[in-house]
Amino acid sequence: MQPFSYDIADYPEGIVLPIDKPYRWTSADVIRKLKYAAVRHFGKKNLKLGHAGTLDPLATGILLVCIGPATRRAEELQRSPKQYLAGVTFGAVTASYDLEKEIERFCPLDGVSEESIKQILPRFTGEQEQVAPLFSAKSVDGVRMYETARKMLREAREQGREFDPGDILQSSLINIYDLGLERFIPSDRLFEALPVTEADTQRSARINVADISSCALPTAMLRVDCSKGTYIRALARDLGEALGSGAFLSSLRRTKNGGFDIKDAVSLQDALDALPPRQDF
Repeated sequence: MQPFSYDIADYPEGIVLPIDKPYRWTSADVIRKLKYAAVRHFGKKNLKLGHAGTLDPLATGILLVCIGPATRRAEELQRSPKQYLAGVTFGAVTASYDLEKEIERFCPLDGVSEESIKQILPRFTGEQEQVAPLFSAKSVDGVRMYETARKMLREAREQGREFDPGDILQSSLINIYDLGLERFIPSDRLFEALPVTEADTQRSARINVADISSCALPTAMLRVDCSKGTYIRALARDLGEALGSGAFLSSLRRTKNGGFDIKDAVSLQDALDALPPRQDF
């Protein structure tokens, strides 16, 4: 990747960087890192920088970072269709519907097979109402759902009563344009965890990842083409319930967004290398 000019005026439309977000980094982590570098590179303390669509910490793939005038396009880019490669593991559930929370319970696997998964996928395509995960960045009355959930859970525990998620859960209209099974990994193989790199460990202290390396559970690798606002974690939950079992999202990679393909994405380090600090700042 070639270094950018030191003059932001050379980019009248701004810059859209398709970053391949590292595993265990939040989207905000990436923005903070790139903004620090971009401010020093272009020599502008008030430089605008943002992203077009959050990725969960345990997801990787395209995170569109908008710099300068391109921030005006963030909403437009965020509205664009998206594609994901998702690993949905059956036979267990977690509170977050992914690996940020530990397994709460195991579920029967009698109805789970490669053929049964293929048969139910068409039921989840098209326009539909989806209930977002409780621990998500979705806003309810202007407050992030995860903030409300944690507060209500803490209060319920302090008062010795049960926490009812139904008090804050709301549904949204989404569209899943296409849903296909890419690969089925049977339950006679142990779960294959993603490799952890040095960059991951720099951000992992506050990002919990459940250890399921000893679990032998079937996993479906799904290709999902969907609209803005679709929670793949919630899709995993719903697929598990549809098969009379339970399921959670064990891996997620965004492969298309805003007209960019994963092959267009650059690593965070390559992007930082293209933004060296200027001598006079």
